[in-house]
Amino acid sequence: MDGNGRAASRTAVLVCQGRAAADGRLGAGRFADPVAGRLLRDGERAVVAEVRAGRPPEGWRERAGYESVRACAEVAVPRTVAIDEALRDRPAGQLVILGAGLDTRAWRLDALAGTDVWEVDHPASQRDKRDRLAAAGADPAARSVRFTAVDFATDDLGAALAAAGHDPSAPTSWLWEGVVPYLTRDQVRDTLAALAARTAPGSALVLNYQAPSLKATAGRRLTRLLGDPATAGEPWRSLWRPGRMAALLADHGLRVTADHDLLTLARGLGTPATARSSLRSGRVAVAVKAAADGAG
Repeated sequence: MDGNGRAASRTAVLVCQGRAAADGRLGAGRFADPVAGRLLRDGERAVVAEVRAGRPPEGWRERAGYESVRACAEVAVPRTVAIDEALRDRPAGQLVILGAGLDTRAWRLDALAGTDVWEVDHPASQRDKRDRLAAAGADPAARSVRFTAVDFATDDLGAALAAAGHDPSAPTSWLWEGVVPYLTRDQVRDTLAALAARTAPGSALVLNYQAPSLKATAGRRLTRLLGDPATAGEPWRSLWRPGRMAALLADHGLRVTADHDLLTLARGLGTPATARSSLRSGRVAVAVKAAADGAG
């Protein structure tokens, strides 16, 4: 925990478990994350092994944990593929990952060999990740990785990035994955304003967010009631319809060029879609910084 009593994100661990469970099993030729499993601790790997073997445990609480990782793997594959391909399509010398969690791209994407990466996250989560990286002995594939501690609820994102050496005059790829639902609408707007102020023409934002879904919201509440530690203290706070998200991004000088739901992406990959509600409500959008004259 940090000095304010906040623990590292449990959702970040669940997402990492999902990617580890899917590695080498789902999305062959398009998805791979050999680093994810190395960041997990022994107890966290046990359920991953069960999911990979298709061996559900006995006991309702253990089964709930198994199903959470299995469903997360289904969601993580199309989301990861869409984001990885968007980053490869728009290479930049700077990549800022907002709410990085246990993201592994700076350690596994060869396309980042010429890129400086800023990993922005809450101090508690960042310390946890750095401990895991040290234990794994993982070497970055990116040119550099700069850990930048920020609490999105209270800290100045722009000031933190400036202090960490980010250049606002050079094109930047921004990645915002798995964070927006956990922020209030005001926090999302504030973060976009800080991001836009440091976004040069030629930059792009790859954004993962959740659209409203009664089934997905109900399912998440049920897992919290069953005592799932990954969601107990991390409720969703804002959901966005695609049109409203596009308008919000446009307000900050970002034009949406693609916005797809994860269910469509999963079907295109031929990956499982039993977690249909979560896949249908999850989205990945790409938005680009418009030139000064308003052209794309």
